[in-house]
Amino acid sequence: MAQIIGIDGMQADQLNFELQRGARFVVYTYCISILVMSFKRGSAVHFVRSGESAVTKGLKYSLVSLLAGWWGIPWGPIWTISTVVSNLRGGKDVTGQIITAVNSSRKTAA
Repeated sequence: MAQIIGIDGMQADQLNFELQRGARFVVYTYCISILVMSFKRGSAVHFVRSGESAVTKGLKYSLVSLLAGWWGIPWGPIWTISTVVSNLRGGKDVTGQIITAVNSSRKTAA
């Protein structure tokens, strides 16, 4: 499974406890443009604990988009705006997909 930022050293029971309290797994988007080419990408998965701000964790991706995303025509401005809006809404919640992937990998390992 790909790296998940924010769960280093956590045991499964700690992770489940945090998820029950409202923690979630989030992916942020960013846009980088080079003249006529624009690239819209997703970040690694971030673990956002209950009480932590998902918006704050996504600010660096919004900043990258604001600095480097505008310059590609026509998609640069469009994707820059969409990435900043998405990140200011807390990113894309992928908790369901992560839990499904973990559970299916446990079943195949058993």
